[in-house]
Amino acid sequence: MGYVGAIFRPPSEADSLILQVTVGCSHNRCTFCTMYKDKKFALKPVAEIKEDLLSATQWPYFRRVFLADGDALAAPTDYLLNILELIQTLHPQVNRVGIYASPKSILTKSVQELHLLKEKGLGIAYLGLESGSDLILKKINKGVDSQAMIDAAEKVKAAGLLLSVTIINGLGGKGLWQEHAQATARVLTAMQPHYLGALTLMLDPAAPLYQEVLQGTFQPIDERTLLAELELLLSQVELENCIFRSNHASNLFVLKGTLNRDRDHLLAQIRQAPEQIQRFGWIPRL
Repeated sequence: MGYVGAIFRPPSEADSLILQVTVGCSHNRCTFCTMYKDKKFALKPVAEIKEDLLSATQWPYFRRVFLADGDALAAPTDYLLNILELIQTLHPQVNRVGIYASPKSILTKSVQELHLLKEKGLGIAYLGLESGSDLILKKINKGVDSQAMIDAAEKVKAAGLLLSVTIINGLGGKGLWQEHAQATARVLTAMQPHYLGALTLMLDPAAPLYQEVLQGTFQPIDERTLLAELELLLSQVELENCIFRSNHASNLFVLKGTLNRDRDHLLAQIRQAPEQIQRFGWIPRL
């Protein structure tokens, strides 16, 4: 596979063929993220993508494909349709294609365009909400407000696609952890995603937000507050049959369940966590 730079994927796409169709991220200005800072956003030539798909015929057992890099949905619809048709032709065993999608890229496409992509095999869109707080979204330079996030979620679901949303525990810091939890719960309730993943803030020294830590303008929260924040969020969110996971490498401990069905069980695990984790010592955080 002709990858350009480091490649990232959602945890749930571990068994998928990772097909890089765009290079970098179309936004690439979030202050907490450095994943694509060494790349300039561009479309890969379809001929190169076809070569990658042809080379993948030596691995006939994968059933899913994930389209990378960050925000591949920003590519033109006709371009994406062409790639999806190539996947169908060269790998008819594939039963689902996933893609990273920013709120801006979703909102620039019509429901009809998204539905066309679904008809050609696209099955799930991964959207980084990060926080439901407009203040925090502005601070991290996400480029949209919470209403745009809600509108994007509604459009994805209207097209018949599955919606997977990620949030970042600790993104509000000490001063805004309660607002982060409460506003994120409110926006998630409005979005009603099919899947929800909670990550924990971990800063690369190259991230602009790391410099705010060094300058004292952003104060990360400790482990106990991370747990309190997640507990507050889960206690206020109202979701219907949403698969929840907190099993990313950044997380303090693993949580799995369906919201809101398993909420009481998840909250009980969080409340027991300090005692359980303290037996082994706190996991170091920035």
